[in-house]
Amino acid sequence: MTDNDNKNNLRVKGRLMSASEIERTLVRLAHEIVEKSNGSEDLALIGIKRRGIPLAERLGKLISGIEKRTVETGVLDIQFYRDDLTTAGVRPIVTPGSIGIDVEGRDVVLCDDVLYTGRTIRAALDALFDHGRPRRVQLCVLIDRGHRELPIEATYVGKSVPTSSREIIEVKFQEVDDSEQVQLVERTN
Repeated sequence: MTDNDNKNNLRVKGRLMSASEIERTLVRLAHEIVEKSNGSEDLALIGIKRRGIPLAERLGKLISGIEKRTVETGVLDIQFYRDDLTTAGVRPIVTPGSIGIDVEGRDVVLCDDVLYTGRTIRAALDALFDHGRPRRVQLCVLIDRGHRELPIEATYVGKSVPTSSREIIEVKFQEVDDSEQVQLVERTN
């Protein structure tokens, strides 16, 4: 299935970032995180499932290289915390999965690929605080596309891309998609 597949009624409008542009952006973000965190001693990066995970892992490796100390990364699955799940029928029983690291009293940077309405981040905050009470929580996103429905703002932004409601940002990471790029696509229907 291609991005131009008619079943999806999507048309590629252009590539916003190549693999090398993504890598340069991540290096910049890693340096910004180190600078604002005064190092990495209590720092933990947590990726929001799915494409936030490779973002957190890559940033963790870059920061570890800068700081010459390991930076822990974790995974946050928010599917049962979403407020836009159907309310019809019985709600699923939430069994929180393990993040994989201790967040209590730490500086946590939540990582996600695209910031849009803010609802994913709100759900991620709910899930995160079920695992402990971090000292501070910041947000890092590769793309901020606007259109917020909640008062949520990223501390670290790779690129701001104003979009229309018909447009969609597609982030592709090698680890998830076997491709590495950011594209702007548009609904054609």
